[in-house]
Amino acid sequence: MNAADRQQGPLAGHTVVDLSRALAGPHAGMMLADLGARVIKVENPGTGDDTRGWGPPFVGPEDDLQSTYFMSCNRNKESISLDLKSSDGQAVLRGLLERADVVIENFRPGVMDRLGFSTAAMHVLNPRLVILSITGFGHDGPESRRSGYDQILQGEAGLMSLTGSGPDDPQRVGVPIADLLAGMNGATGVLAALVERERTGQGKVVRTSLLASLIGVHAFQGTRATVAGEVPQAQGNHHPSIAPYGLFNCKDGSVQISVGSEKLWASFAAAFGLDPAAPGFASNAERVRNRQEVIAAVERAFAEYGAAELLEKLNDAGIPAGKVRSLDEVYAWEQVASQGLVVNVEHPLLGTVSLPGPPLRFFAQGDAAETTVKDHAAPPLLDADGGSIREWLGLVPVAAADAPAGAE
Repeated sequence: MNAADRQQGPLAGHTVVDLSRALAGPHAGMMLADLGARVIKVENPGTGDDTRGWGPPFVGPEDDLQSTYFMSCNRNKESISLDLKSSDGQAVLRGLLERADVVIENFRPGVMDRLGFSTAAMHVLNPRLVILSITGFGHDGPESRRSGYDQILQGEAGLMSLTGSGPDDPQRVGVPIADLLAGMNGATGVLAALVERERTGQGKVVRTSLLASLIGVHAFQGTRATVAGEVPQAQGNHHPSIAPYGLFNCKDGSVQISVGSEKLWASFAAAFGLDPAAPGFASNAERVRNRQEVIAAVERAFAEYGAAELLEKLNDAGIPAGKVRSLDEVYAWEQVASQGLVVNVEHPLLGTVSLPGPPLRFFAQGDAAETTVKDHAAPPLLDADGGSIREWLGLVPVAAADAPAGAE
C-alpha cells in the first residue's frame, strides 16, 4: 500500500511535513503516520536522510542498497527531495506548510530562521500549524547551541551513570533511547496541540529535547537525588529499591524475578524453602540493605533448577518472572505476533519485509471490534513521491535547483 492512499486511523485527514533527520524527529513522524496521518518526509537531494547511509547492515541490490536503520523509523511516509536553500525548494515547502496540520524539525536552533521559515513566518503562512521542534540540549539556555546525539545525551543527562555493572562501568542503553523518548514526547505534544487547536483554532509551537526527555524519565532515581540527597549509581541487574528483583543464576542459565510486595515475598519464600522472617529479610527495606545476602540465598535456592523448570515453578507460585530473550527469539514469539508487533510491508526493491510494529491498538466501544490500522506502507525510496506531491501542490518540477544542496 502506498502511504498516500492510507485513509484510516485517528489522525486520518491530517497532514504532517517531516523536515527532520536521523531518529528523534523521524520517530515522532512515524508515530503520527501509524495513527493515520499523511506524513511527507522532506529530504536532501542525492543523499536523503542521514540514516540512509547508516550501516551496515544494508540490504537489497548492490547498486541501490537500503539501510535497515532508515527502515526502522520511516514506515508509512512519502518522500520528496528538496534543496531548502533554493527558490524551488522553498516554494514547495511553502506550499506544503500552507496545507499541513503539523511540521516536524530537528535542526539546531536558528537554522530554520536562516532558511526563512522561523516559527513566526510559518504561522503567517498557516496560523493553524502545529510546529514540533526537537533539539539536543533545549532551545534556549547557555548550552542550547550544542549538537546533541543520543549517546552524548545519555552521558550528559546521567543515564549512563545509572547503567552498567557498577559505578565504574558506565554503559549506554542498547537502543538510542534519548532519541526515541524525544520522538515519543514530541508526538504526545503534537496530539495535545491538535486537541487544543480544536478549541482555539490556532496552532502553536511544541518543543522538546533529548536532554528533557531523559531527565523526564529519571523517575525514582531522580527523586533519590532531588529529595533524598543521594547520588544513584549503576549496580547491574538488580533493582536499587526492591529486593529480590533482578537477574538470578540457576543451574543452566538465568532467570529474572520481581518480588515487589511482602505478599509476593511470602509466596516466594514458601515456594523455595526460605524463611520470610529471617533476620535481615523480613521487610523490603531490610532486604535492600542486605541485597548481597538476599541474592546469595535466592541463587542457592535456584541452583538445583534448570531455567525452564524454574520459570514454571515461579509461575505456579504467582511470582512475576521471565527469561532474557535474544531479538530473533522476540520476533519469533507468538505473543509478539498476537499483539501486532511485527508488520509485513511491500518494499519496491526488497519485496515483503517484516518491521517492528506500532505499540498502540484501538478498539470500538465495548471492545466490539479492533479498529487498529493494519495496512502499512514500506519506508519510501528517496524522492519516490516527489512528482505526485508537486502535482498535489499544483507545482511542476524544475530542471535543477538554483543553489547547492544541503542543510545545516
